[in-house]
Amino acid sequence: MIVSSLIALALGIQQVPPPSAQQTEPTRLEDVIVDARRLEEAAEAYVDLVAAPARRRGLARWHDGICVGVANFEPPLAQQLADQVSDVARSLGLRAHEPECNPSVLIIGTTDAARFTEDFVAVRPVLFRVGSPGMDRGAASLQEFMSEDRPVRWWHVSLPINSETGMPVIRMPGEVNGAAAGPGAVMDYAPITEVDSPSRLSSQYVDVLKRVFIIIDVDRLNGATAEQLGAYVAMVALAQVDPKADTRAFDTILNLFDDPAAAPAGLSGWDLAYLDGLYDRGSESRRINQRSQVQAVAAAIAGAYRGSAVDEEQAAER
Repeated sequence: MIVSSLIALALGIQQVPPPSAQQTEPTRLEDVIVDARRLEEAAEAYVDLVAAPARRRGLARWHDGICVGVANFEPPLAQQLADQVSDVARSLGLRAHEPECNPSVLIIGTTDAARFTEDFVAVRPVLFRVGSPGMDRGAASLQEFMSEDRPVRWWHVSLPINSETGMPVIRMPGEVNGAAAGPGAVMDYAPITEVDSPSRLSSQYVDVLKRVFIIIDVDRLNGATAEQLGAYVAMVALAQVDPKADTRAFDTILNLFDDPAAAPAGLSGWDLAYLDGLYDRGSESRRINQRSQVQAVAAAIAGAYRGSAVDEEQAAER
């Protein structure tokens, strides 16, 4: 496998004692559940802030299952990271495969993330930019992925498919439908798609995640615990998260490297709600545009947690 031939080091991360009490108080999900309007507004703001789909595409998610591979960590920590990501995936209704499978989520440790990432991309650039539209965030974002100074960096590749057939709705590199010769041959290079029920509100096309690379700079974890690191990695493995998002207004694991001592010990209420909303089958990613998708995910968050608050009130009254 290309990854095993590329990686030469075996690195480990020491778990540090639990962080001290929080110094700041960003908004927790639990603080807004009781206010329906505030919950809806906050949920939409959080989704807006966090979501980072491929260019001109909707929010993508894993369609069926994932396979987590971990390299350059000592076995106990490697197993913990794989288990945490897999456990969260299962909680969302996904299958999590055994280690012998071909990894779709690859987590790599290194001591010089920028140089390693640049070399890694150079070996097989087509793994990062396939060459078809709507599968990644573009050349500028890939350059940032390679050069940005971050403890953890990630890169998602997704694919627009026809939800009825499972077939791509974009032309893959080298794909030809016909003989590709003579007059009109250009049409042989176009994807063939069928729309069963045209609608202005929804589409039968959905975006599915195909692979994600997560690279961890082990020298820049700044006191984060292994549990926190695993939660952070799970969040960016299962959702297309904007690495530049300023999430300090929310209580989220995405704040981990701003201040590990103030960050939650694992996935917060907002994180779990976002993932639940993204993978909620009732908010199927068939909305005709990204704005309506954001609203659908936010509505799923608000609906689920507003319902849980009502259930708790009714239980208390009994």
